[in-house]
Amino acid sequence: MKRRIAVPLVMWSLAATAGCSGDHAAGPSIPTCSSALASQLVLAIGAYTSLDPASDGGCVTIAANASTLDSAEYLIVPQSAAGTFGQSSPFELRTASLAAMPAAQLVEPVSSPRAVALQFDGMLRRVGRTRAARAGAAARAHPAIGPAAAAVNPQPVSPPAPGSLRKFAVCSALDCSHFTAVTARAENVGAHIAIYVDTLAPAGGLDSADFDTLKQVFDSRLYPLDTATFGGVSDLDTNSVVIVLMTGVVNKLSASAKCATSGYIAGFFFPPDLDTTAPIDSSNHGEIFYSIVADPSATLSCAHSRAGVKSVLPSTFTHEFQHMINFAQHVLLRPGVRTEEGWLDEGLSKYAEEIAGRSYLQQGDTATFSNYAFDDVYDTYQYLSAPGASPLLIQYDQGTLAEIGASWLFVRYLVDQFGDSLPHKLDGTTLVGSVNVATQTGQSFVTSVTRWALANWVSDLPGFTAPPELAYTSWRFRTRTFASLNAHDPGQFPRPYPLVPTLSAGTAVNLSGTLRSGSGVYHRALQGPGAGAFTLLFDRGPGTPLPAAVGPRLSVIRIR
Repeated sequence: MKRRIAVPLVMWSLAATAGCSGDHAAGPSIPTCSSALASQLVLAIGAYTSLDPASDGGCVTIAANASTLDSAEYLIVPQSAAGTFGQSSPFELRTASLAAMPAAQLVEPVSSPRAVALQFDGMLRRVGRTRAARAGAAARAHPAIGPAAAAVNPQPVSPPAPGSLRKFAVCSALDCSHFTAVTARAENVGAHIAIYVDTLAPAGGLDSADFDTLKQVFDSRLYPLDTATFGGVSDLDTNSVVIVLMTGVVNKLSASAKCATSGYIAGFFFPPDLDTTAPIDSSNHGEIFYSIVADPSATLSCAHSRAGVKSVLPSTFTHEFQHMINFAQHVLLRPGVRTEEGWLDEGLSKYAEEIAGRSYLQQGDTATFSNYAFDDVYDTYQYLSAPGASPLLIQYDQGTLAEIGASWLFVRYLVDQFGDSLPHKLDGTTLVGSVNVATQTGQSFVTSVTRWALANWVSDLPGFTAPPELAYTSWRFRTRTFASLNAHDPGQFPRPYPLVPTLSAGTAVNLSGTLRSGSGVYHRALQGPGAGAFTLLFDRGPGTPLPAAVGPRLSVIRIR
C-alpha cells in the first residue's frame, strides 16, 4: 500500500540532477584488555578503519588528542558484517576501565502500515525459492524456452488480439492455497505489454482512455527501463508480451476491515507461473503481473477509485517486474537452481521504483517522481531511526518497513559506488546474496557493508568531507531529503535527520544491545583538547568473545 503526503518533494530529491536467530553459544574467555593486546588507532580527520575483534580480543586504544585547542570526535559503529541472514548476538562496547552496565533499550521498528502486502510478498518469494530447482530444470529441458515450454500448456504463439478472451487461474488466498478461475478480456495490447481485465470487474472501472494511459506507461517507459536496467525477461507462453491481469480476485485478498491499518495488496508476480511443470489450475505458464481493479463503490474490499488505481499500479508493476526478471535471469535463462536472497531481491525492486521516478524527474515532473520514490524514502527513515533494531539481511522480503528501507538504501549506496550497470550484473547471474554483491563489485561484502554503515552518518555531514567511498552521490539525505520532509511534515518525519548516535566522552563509552546481520549501532565519542588515550572493549559480554558467525566489526572514523 502506498502512503502519500502533500510535500513538494523536489526539495528533497537529488544531489546533482534535481530477523534474528537467537543467541549463539558463548566461546572461550578472552584475555583482559591491555595496552599490549589492543589495536592502536591514530587517525587523522577523515581517516577510518574497521576492525575484527578476533584479531585483538575486541580491545582498541584510540590515541591521545594531540591538539590542546580543539576536541576530537569519533564515530564508532559496532556492527554485524555477516553475509548470511539470521545471525545475531548480544554485544557490549565499553571503556575498558568501566564495569559492564545493563543493555540500553533499543527502539524497535513500528508496525508496518503495509503489513499485508509485505507478508504476502514474502510468501511469494518463499514459494519462488521452493519452485526454483523444478522451474530451472524444466527450462533446461526445453532450451528454446518458448516453443518447447508452450507445448506443456499450449498458449497463443503471437500477441493476443485486442478484445479476445482468455481464462486464468488466480491466487485467491493469502497463502495461495486456493485459486479462482477468471475470464478476462484483452483491453489493450502494446509491443511489450497486454492488459487484460476480468469480465466480472465492478462498474465504474477504468475506461479505454485509462487503459491507453496505463499501456503507454507500462509499454513505453517501464518495460524498456526495467529490461535495460536488470535484464531481459523470459517468454514461456511465446506471446512476446508480459500480461497485466486486472482482476477483483486481487482486491479480495485484502480484508476491507484492515485496509486502514494493514494496507492492501495492489499487485504481485506469482513465481509458479514460470514453472511449466506446475498444474494449469494453479499456474498460467507465462509472464503475468496481477493487479487490483478499480472499485469505487467498495463492492469487493477497500474502495479504489480510478485515479487511485492509475496512481498506484505503475510503481507496483515496476517493483514486481524486477522480481519477475530476477527469477527468470537466475533460474530460467541460465542454469540456476536458487532465486536471489529476499533482502537483495527486494532492494533491487525498491531501486526499480526509484529509477522509474527518476525517469520523470528528468522531465521536470516532480509530482510523479514523488509518487514512485516516496515509499523508498519513508522506509529508509524508519531504518535510520533505529538501525540496530533491524537487520539488513533478512531471509525473505517480508520484513518491516525499516528492513525494506535498509535493503533499498544498501542497493542505492552500491549503485552510487559501482555504477548504473551494477543491477544488471546482480540480476544476470546464478550467484545470490552477499556472494553476488562481492563478485559484482569486486570487493568483499565486509568492506561494502561496513563502508555503507559509515556512509549513513558521514555522507553530506556538514563541516566534514567524507571519503568518496563513504558517500551517496545521488541523494543528499541529511541536508536536503529528510531536512525538507521534517520541515513540511514533522509528524511523519520528527527529526531533520533520523539517525541520532548516542554521545559520550571517550572515557565513558558504554553501549550494549544486539548485533543483527548487516546492521550496526552508532555512537559518537568525544575527546577533549589534550585528553589522553582511551581504550574500548568490544565483546559479547564480560570476558566472552563475539561469535565469528555474526561477522563482528568495530568501525571507527575520525570526524574532527
